[in-house]
Amino acid sequence: MEAAPEQGPCPAAAAEAEPCPEPPAHRLSAAELDRELDSRSELIDDKEFDIPQVDTPPTLESILNETDDEEESFVLEDPFLLNIDNTDTHSYDTSSVASSDSGDRTHLKRKKKLPDSLSLHGSVIRLSLLKGISAQIVSAADKVDAGLPTAIAASNLIAVGTSHGLALIFDQNQALRLCLGSTAVGAQYGAISALSINNDCSRLLCGFAKGQITMWDLASGKLLRSITDAHPPGTAILHIKFTDDPTLAICNDSGGSVFELSFKRVMGVRTCESRCLFSGSKGEVCCIEPLHAKVELRDHPITQYSLLAMASLTKILVIGLKPSLKVWMTFPYGRMDPSSVPLLAWHFVAIQNSVNPMLAFCRGDVVHFLLVKRDDTGAIHVTKQRQLHLHYDLINFTWINSRTAVLLDSVEKLHVIDRQTQEELETIEISEVQLVYNSSHFKSLATGGNVSEALALVGEKACYQSISSCGGQIFYLGTKSVHVMALRSWRERVDHLLKQERLTDALALAWSFYEGKAKAVVGLSGDTNKRKAVIADRMVEILLHYADRTLKKCPDQGKIQVMEQHFQDVVPVIVDYCLLLQRTDLLFNQIYDKMGENSVAKGIFLECLEPYILSDKLMGITAQVMKDLLLHFQDKNRLENLEACIVHMDITSLDIQQVVLLCWENHLYDAMIYVYNSGMNDFISPMEKLFKVIAPPLNAGKSLTDEQVVMGNKLLVYISCCLAGRAYPLGDIPEDLVPLVKNQVFEFLIRLHSTEGSVDEEVYPYVRTLLHFDTREFLNVLALTFEDFKNDKQAVEYQQRIVDILLKVMVENSDFTPSQVGCLFTFLARQLAKPNNTLFVNRTLFDQVLEFLCSPDDDSRHSERQQVLLELLQAGGIVQFEESRLIQMAEKAEFYQICEFMYERELRYDKIIGCYLRDPVRKEEVFNYIHNILSMPGYSAEEKQLVWQKALEHIEELLLLSPCKAADLVAIHFSEQIESIITNLQDQFLLFQFLRSLLDPREGINQDLIHLPPCITEQFIELLCQYSPAQVLETLKVLEYCRLEEAIQITQKHQLHEASSYLLEKKGDIHGAFLVMLERLQSKLLMLTQEDESSAEQPLLENIEDTLMKTIALCQRNSHNLDQQQREALWFPLLEAMMSPQKLSGSSQCRYSESLKSLTMQVLNNMAAFIALPSILQRILQDDSAVLVHVQHLQIWSHNFRL
Repeated sequence: MEAAPEQGPCPAAAAEAEPCPEPPAHRLSAAELDRELDSRSELIDDKEFDIPQVDTPPTLESILNETDDEEESFVLEDPFLLNIDNTDTHSYDTSSVASSDSGDRTHLKRKKKLPDSLSLHGSVIRLSLLKGISAQIVSAADKVDAGLPTAIAASNLIAVGTSHGLALIFDQNQALRLCLGSTAVGAQYGAISALSINNDCSRLLCGFAKGQITMWDLASGKLLRSITDAHPPGTAILHIKFTDDPTLAICNDSGGSVFELSFKRVMGVRTCESRCLFSGSKGEVCCIEPLHAKVELRDHPITQYSLLAMASLTKILVIGLKPSLKVWMTFPYGRMDPSSVPLLAWHFVAIQNSVNPMLAFCRGDVVHFLLVKRDDTGAIHVTKQRQLHLHYDLINFTWINSRTAVLLDSVEKLHVIDRQTQEELETIEISEVQLVYNSSHFKSLATGGNVSEALALVGEKACYQSISSCGGQIFYLGTKSVHVMALRSWRERVDHLLKQERLTDALALAWSFYEGKAKAVVGLSGDTNKRKAVIADRMVEILLHYADRTLKKCPDQGKIQVMEQHFQDVVPVIVDYCLLLQRTDLLFNQIYDKMGENSVAKGIFLECLEPYILSDKLMGITAQVMKDLLLHFQDKNRLENLEACIVHMDITSLDIQQVVLLCWENHLYDAMIYVYNSGMNDFISPMEKLFKVIAPPLNAGKSLTDEQVVMGNKLLVYISCCLAGRAYPLGDIPEDLVPLVKNQVFEFLIRLHSTEGSVDEEVYPYVRTLLHFDTREFLNVLALTFEDFKNDKQAVEYQQRIVDILLKVMVENSDFTPSQVGCLFTFLARQLAKPNNTLFVNRTLFDQVLEFLCSPDDDSRHSERQQVLLELLQAGGIVQFEESRLIQMAEKAEFYQICEFMYERELRYDKIIGCYLRDPVRKEEVFNYIHNILSMPGYSAEEKQLVWQKALEHIEELLLLSPCKAADLVAIHFSEQIESIITNLQDQFLLFQFLRSLLDPREGINQDLIHLPPCITEQFIELLCQYSPAQVLETLKVLEYCRLEEAIQITQKHQLHEASSYLLEKKGDIHGAFLVMLERLQSKLLMLTQEDESSAEQPLLENIEDTLMKTIALCQRNSHNLDQQQREALWFPLLEAMMSPQKLSGSSQCRYSESLKSLTMQVLNNMAAFIALPSILQRILQDDSAVLVHVQHLQIWSHNFRL
């Protein structure tokens, strides 16, 4: 083994003043790596991922010879690894800031680029022309006939191969150090088609278009080996790659074969032994990539296998060259575009705190990631990570660091992708590079083009040898130039935005660096605090510059709105970042001083502070800024905003009295209370000020104004907060002050007199005022306070003392309403009902309250008094009363809800029926109550029987209340007693209402529930004829059980002709039904003819027409089922009936003659459908007088009929 020269720095762009060497990487010892890998090793079943672990490796030829019957795409993912490493704790090629993987899967199927990625990340990469190398490539082509560039390899040196067989070697300063080979050799071997530099940069391998391979010493420029028999002749070298073992290299020729080259030196003689890993005769490999480990990872357990990834036109293979050849993984592509280029790229990545190699492979628009691990047994496991779906086809994939990859698409656009989030950070067009393609070598044109069509098609876009990466830089070989692409440092990216005057974007990007959320970060080193300090310093510089620029660019003239908008666009950004950086010193000194130079800017600045104050993100403000803030809001009349800010601020540095006066004058009561509490630890003065306002009108019995009501409500809430240990209006009172504050507030409330009270002031003014203001809420405040009290002696004394005062104030005064008094005793009942109660209340007071509520001097507030007493009983106060006396007084006071409450306690449910019936408000609810008792479980048979009997006793009262609801109740629960109920009912109209509700199906009662004798139905029809004759016919049509003969007799008795006709027709006596209607019609016609002409009424004519239409309908319904003679027996008498009045009148001029003619025409028209025309005419002509009267009319009718 020859000694390698010392490794030099990476070459950098000529356009840069200084080269950009890679920052020192964090290094792990082999022992540390082993320990870390062992602690985090996860054994994953390969079967889950369809990646078989091979115990007996097949031959590579047999693998390549398999039929491509696997069509499924690579979609299975390891659910455990979907959220890939949370942080790249140690980056092995850059010192990137760690950032969290969002786990967002929306990028898995991206069909378009992320919008505006430049604004999110700034310019991530810098593409520069290496002017020195580019100029010398062009010069070499002109001066020494080197030919065009064909391949590039980058390490500490840059090697460029040419079409005439020369290899130009450049150092990190872009100086040409060596020119290897000659044009004569180039004429013999052809163009250089592949290059590779070993790890220590001491050797260069050159592959040629005609298949030869040469090895050069990069220190001396000597040719060490010229290899012509390593692979079959007539095929170009597509790839040649050193492995990490300097004595081992891999080459791939245009025949699709792959060979292992082993370099040896025996007795001073250098040799090369070639071993065919597989032959391309049964499958063609067009891309190879050995796994390289950096110096700090050379002891990684997986490096001992010397892994090699190979891509054929149909499969991906991962094999181990050591200790013996073994296939660790095969994976078929599935269907895809045959012109797409297979790509392979290895990189070590940190996932779950263990470092392992990851293989990216792709063909087309989907990138697959495979994580390769070694387990404790020495077996290799391959697990799939999530795929990257693109909207373009790739021709190159290059890792730039463990988090970031640079992709080149088929239209020569570079895409910078963050591996973890799969986010596209930047896109750059590089067509200006004029990238060199390796198509001629894939087609093996130098040896006659003896390659398969498939390989030649792939070669159209192959640029494997034109792109090389080293140390975080990627080199692109053009036809006349070399470009280098590198990630910009974080400072460069920020400055790039500043040069474009995009200050907001620059600050946002800098903040993402500060938070550790930025992508593709370069140039930050040290621990987190050190990084943040460096970034914060730069952000401060930007903020100061931003403030100066904002003031300089302010419009000097124009509308004030324009100036305001100018500052509103900028000032909030400055404030935001100062607070994010926790640099309030900068914000309130240098920045505020600058903004103070412009009144508009100053106002906008102060308003920007409000949301931070309200969210408690800005507690400490300098005295001057706070003073200016209060004055600004006051000037703008934004008092609500001012109050909201005050209660969130530390106001100890202000003039307390001035702020209190400001708050009081502007009705900012919350702020006033807060200032007293926080500024002076004074919790009593705010209460005194509020009491002075609301007490006088309440004591005088006057109504409060809206403003005074607001003050009273705030006072109650404030007292509640103080007694509960909470600060008002938000937060908590310091723990050491809580007992003191509670005692002070209690002592204040129970003072015998106020400090400035008049001589005639009543005792306990503060308690009295609160009780008058809102009794219920004040007592609720006390109840909550009692809940928090501990059972110590002082707390018990306070409770008893307050209760005694409440009783003295309310019971001994007549100016409280029953509701207010009831609230007090309800409160007391609840307290007395507690299991650990220590209060004492004289029982006679409850008796007095009962007398007060049940025996008022007048009947006012009846409902209110009853409700108050009910609440008192329900709260536990019932134990304070003698129950029999309570019921007696409730009945006397007509407190029927109280009676119900008491009866229910005694399970006397039958007595409750009377409560409902006597209660004018709730009497309608008695039906539901009875039904529920009789229907629902939970009541004994005896209880239900008593309720049943009581309901039956009150049935007439229930019917008077609601006949319909009573009938429904009877049908369900008293069906056996219906006849006796009917017999006992003396009121005939009430009986009629009951029977109608019971028997008429339209009332909604299920008729199957009741089974009554026919006489009941006939009794109902009789009553119906008496009380509602107009409803008889419609009711008869819906009655389900009815004896026709009896019903006919009843309707005839009451001369209800239509009803009688309906029943006769239903019976089948059509002629009888007709005669009834005919008789009715004739009687009405007779009335018409007997009337004087001048007195003929239109309603009578309408009545005749109605009766006629019903008679015609009767004849029509039944004519279909009658013979001719029977039909004539209906229609001819009807016609005769209509013609008779006209014969009697004898004059066609009478007032109703035309109406009768029209009605007669309707008879003729309808009967013509059932009686033959000749028969009709013959019947008419039999009467001469009729002919004389109607001859013209009959002519018209017969003519129309024939038509």
